[in-house]
Amino acid sequence: MNWKTITIGALLASSFAARAAQPFFPFCIDWHDAKKRNFTEQAAMLKELGYDGVGHIWLPKVAERIASLDAVGLKLFQITMTVNLATNKTPYDAKQFKDTLALVKGRNVQFLLIMQGAKPSETNLDERAVAIVREMSDLAKDSGSELLLYPHTGDWIERIEAACRVAEKVDRPNVGVMFNLCHWLRVDSSRDCRSLLQKAMPRLRAVSINGADERDDKPGWAHYIQPLDAGNFDMATFLKTLNELGFKGPVGLQCYGIGGDTREHLARSMEAWRKLNKSFQ
Repeated sequence: MNWKTITIGALLASSFAARAAQPFFPFCIDWHDAKKRNFTEQAAMLKELGYDGVGHIWLPKVAERIASLDAVGLKLFQITMTVNLATNKTPYDAKQFKDTLALVKGRNVQFLLIMQGAKPSETNLDERAVAIVREMSDLAKDSGSELLLYPHTGDWIERIEAACRVAEKVDRPNVGVMFNLCHWLRVDSSRDCRSLLQKAMPRLRAVSINGADERDDKPGWAHYIQPLDAGNFDMATFLKTLNELGFKGPVGLQCYGIGGDTREHLARSMEAWRKLNKSFQ
């Protein structure tokens, strides 16, 4: 083997190592588990299966979640919460948000903001949204946490383009966006994810994936949210695109609506994740 071959092999191995080291964690695993596992049981299961941690839904019970993860050496990656833009509503529970920030201080947690209270992409609300997110950004600064605008079908921000638009206007270093595969599949018929991801890269801090079918005109999520080894969406090409664009952030596994024993579909998804990463060797 000559020097050139060794060098190329080393570069490929280095690229794979970086890819394989990317944090991978599931979220939305609580509601549809046939076994109804508590946080402690979930943490033990995730540790056994090889996940790096978990995402938590809503602000209550964060302390319990952290304790369960700390006990097995796993990380709390994200906390999902809602922000309401309706003028007759309080945007968010400031006290609960501050209390949660104190709990996660120094843990580099990402707060996913689902922006509700208005029709999708009503730009006349940009000013109000920017003011609210800047206020939250100031509160989160000392904790070391990030705020990610989370595209969610049917809500004010339902597209990654809108998330990027608002994040740019907020213009704070601890405010970014998350790309959500299932919601993108639902609202964007173009299937041109590369151009969207490329434009989002300056603010792209996290990505969610799951097994999915390329197209589904029926309501519901049965075809757009599946275990990672299911569906005909080309996940290998999607992950390759992220790799080529230089994305190094955490990858969340969307599990909403997947029934049965959560351990079974999480085991399948972890096996698929490892196989997909091997394709970069």
